[in-house]
Amino acid sequence: MSTTEALAPEEETIDRWDPVREMPPSAKLVAKVLDYNDTLTQSQLAEETLLPPRTVRYAVSRLEDAGVVDSRFSFTDARKRLYTLTL
Repeated sequence: MSTTEALAPEEETIDRWDPVREMPPSAKLVAKVLDYNDTLTQSQLAEETLLPPRTVRYAVSRLEDAGVVDSRFSFTDARKRLYTLTL
């Protein structure tokens, strides 16, 4: 195995997170929490990140604008939206 082959997976990871690199720390934290969890609501994100709900809303909107988070309505409660990382 050559050195180039060993670096290939790491390069993919770097490229994967490029859209998030220049975002605020709150958006990076929300993206990382979504990376560890498949789908979460805003209230679950606030609980997991320990960020205020308003900050989570801002972070999610930034991530949606960048196209790295997908949202859909919850089937169990139509008032809630579910967020998934699309990186």
